Amino acid sequence: MAERLLRGRLLSFRRKPAGPEDTGAFDYTEDGALLLQDGRIAARGDFAEVQAKAPEAPVTDHRPHLILPGFIDPHIHFPQLQVVASWGAELLDWLENYTFPAEAAYADPAHARAMADPFLDRLLEHGTTTAAVYCSSHACSAEALFSAAERRRMRLIAGKVMMDRNCPEGVRDTAQASYDDSEALIGRWHGRGRLGYAISPRFSVTSTAAQLAAAGALASEHPDCHRQTHISENHAEIAAVKRLFPDARDYLDTYERAGLLGPEMLLGHCLHLETREIARIAETGSRAVFCPTSNLFLGSGLFDRAGLERAGVVTAVATDIGGGTSWSMLDTLAEGYKALALRGERLHPFEAFHWATRGNAEALGLTDRIGTLDEGTEADLVVLDPFATPAMRLRMDRAETLAEELFVLQIMGGRDAVAATYVDGTVVT
Repeated sequence: MAERLLRGRLLSFRRKPAGPEDTGAFDYTEDGALLLQDGRIAARGDFAEVQAKAPEAPVTDHRPHLILPGFIDPHIHFPQLQVVASWGAELLDWLENYTFPAEAAYADPAHARAMADPFLDRLLEHGTTTAAVYCSSHACSAEALFSAAERRRMRLIAGKVMMDRNCPEGVRDTAQASYDDSEALIGRWHGRGRLGYAISPRFSVTSTAAQLAAAGALASEHPDCHRQTHISENHAEIAAVKRLFPDARDYLDTYERAGLLGPEMLLGHCLHLETREIARIAETGSRAVFCPTSNLFLGSGLFDRAGLERAGVVTAVATDIGGGTSWSMLDTLAEGYKALALRGERLHPFEAFHWATRGNAEALGLTDRIGTLDEGTEADLVVLDPFATPAMRLRMDRAETLAEELFVLQIMGGRDAVAATYVDGTVVT
């Protein structure tokens, strides 16, 4: 049995903090240890107590750094790896001018394979150990990404995009072909090791009612698969959906009629929802995913986290590469702070770090496996250094509390703050 002790300051959340004073929402151990055995956390606690359980286990000492569960990114696009930082006017123009041409290249299996490892490298070097990923509309793109993740023993949820209209021929499929390809990919990859499949109609602008029905059929036949799509990112998109689906009550209804809503559904953006839509998202348990760097970059709008959560909606936070501008969940939380501040809301660092770990695991329905440092869960971890840069060291000289330290990491950390990343109990960066 392979064993290793990691020593450092441990931080893991039990639930979402109710506010800045809710220190009971998390566990913090100043001189802590994790005993890793065969890719899982076998024990957690004070270093001396844990070491006594495995006195012969080699020790990796990460002090004075913080050890947290690995970050989770619930909305990101594999074939947009080379689209980040592409100038555009707004969403639909940006898709046409940059995204669709880039995604067309993934019809070539060799190109998809060549991009898979760099994509996963970027996630891991930023401390992200699990992601829900959109591949291109080509089955070979999903094959390439799943194969690369399997080699790394990485937990990954992914699916080929389904889109059969309002897109170039090089990325367009059909309702039947998208069903057949997705069915084959589910059979080959879903539940294999640490991999899961996400049924992925891109959005109602690029899917006919027939294709959405095909996605709904897949969801009915494979209820343990995730579903992912986009909704209400900007006003032009919403107007296009109204033209394309004149009989639908609203944008959400295009997905609801297809049977796609439920706790497995990840709804990207959710910026301009109507009252009925919010109520139905909450009633069905569907998830709303906040993508702050993308929303700000494309000028799409502001996410109403407080309003959605008051209505009972479970929310998540994600990078949305490549409309998003950073692979880092720390940068994403920093921009999330600013975007929410424009709505008069302040994202406290306790809430932010819960969101990027246990909160996103809850949105994915995976808190029994990832998102915490609980004993028995998978050993996907990130080690953070709050003194990583000269500017951070200067600021940390004045930090007196854990909350202040976390806020320094949130606002100033980014890639520099990631000292190490562990996947399945093995250090990978």
